[in-house]
Amino acid sequence: MKKLSLLAAALFCSVLPAVENEVNYDESAVKPYTLPALLECKDGRKITTAAEWEKFRRPEILADYTRIMYGELPAKADDVVYELLSETEVLDNTAIRRELRLVFTGKTKNRFFFDMIYYIPKNAKGKVPVFIGLNFKGNHSIEADPTICFSGLNGLDDPLNERGKRSYRFPLKTIISRGYAIATACYHDLFPDRADGWSQSCYKLFYDQLKNPPHEKHTAIGAWSWGISRMLDYLEKLPEIDASRAAVFGHSRLGKTALWTGVNDTRFKLVCVNDAGEGGSALARRNFGETLYSMCFLRRAPGSWWFTSNLKPFAKAPHTLPFDQHMLMALAAPRSLAVHSATEDLWADPKGEYLSAYHAGEVYKLYGKSVLTSENMPAPETPAGGDVSYFLRTGKHDLLTADWLHYLDVADKTFKRK
Repeated sequence: MKKLSLLAAALFCSVLPAVENEVNYDESAVKPYTLPALLECKDGRKITTAAEWEKFRRPEILADYTRIMYGELPAKADDVVYELLSETEVLDNTAIRRELRLVFTGKTKNRFFFDMIYYIPKNAKGKVPVFIGLNFKGNHSIEADPTICFSGLNGLDDPLNERGKRSYRFPLKTIISRGYAIATACYHDLFPDRADGWSQSCYKLFYDQLKNPPHEKHTAIGAWSWGISRMLDYLEKLPEIDASRAAVFGHSRLGKTALWTGVNDTRFKLVCVNDAGEGGSALARRNFGETLYSMCFLRRAPGSWWFTSNLKPFAKAPHTLPFDQHMLMALAAPRSLAVHSATEDLWADPKGEYLSAYHAGEVYKLYGKSVLTSENMPAPETPAGGDVSYFLRTGKHDLLTADWLHYLDVADKTFKRK
């Protein structure tokens, strides 16, 4: 296909509404919008009960998200072997840390593996609940221990420089002291976060040729989500872990991943979403901060592999989407949902994230769950809600101990630990 001439490209851009190409940080410039109805089916059927939601409305919303945005999840591999790489007492002898390699063989007979690191309270009485999520900079980045194996090498520019650099995002002593296990893997090992990451991803288990990736059907987010579920497959086999009390967590693009994982893998009873923004927890129709258009067409356009190719026409006009992100959150019902924003993270649209969680409450109420009761955001550092909760942290786009303390409090209530 020939490249557009400069004139043709200019004409193409000129037919798009000017607002689609601009980043808006002015709340007064947010135009009125109408959200798609959560409790009305495409055939006009009105949903009044949880049973009707599960039978009629939830499947059609999930199908739209699968087709247009996040794609189909890969299947389980034909075979998996678990290889223990290390086992060590750590964190002042309060925890057992293990490194595990998960080795898969798929229908293509190709071999694929990724490494997981997990921590379990050493002296716990009985089985413990677990948090599972991905990291950005390799397993060696979450703790400054030179014995931890490097991971994420397909996506890191300088892995040697990353050792221990993201430990602040994983307050391991705090998590362990609260009686929780935690497991993580590097997202680059599941799908390197770039446009040509397909051939080094888990999709090679299912496709012989990935030079022309099945982008209308699959996504990087789908691959990352697949990996989280495969981690839970293993952890639920351990006698120390209570897999019926599993929480999925994620920050930024991995927050989008956590949401999609929680929607599809109902083994997770708590979904923790941090600063997931556009294409994750923020309403697209608000046109505030990052937009679907910028994700799919501007700069390096990560939406070109995070989402399916079917999203691009809608990215130019989000109001034509058959869904908005309150509907994605509603698909997690009746399981607990904890949504976080940061005061300075305007790119992710904190208000849009809050409103998504607020409007998702329509479905949670069908199950008799406690929800956010006001359209007005709570003050910073003031947790709000119940089974659907929201927390606005002071500061920038990041995952910090303050976020973890709220997630742990929500987990205690969800898992009836206090």
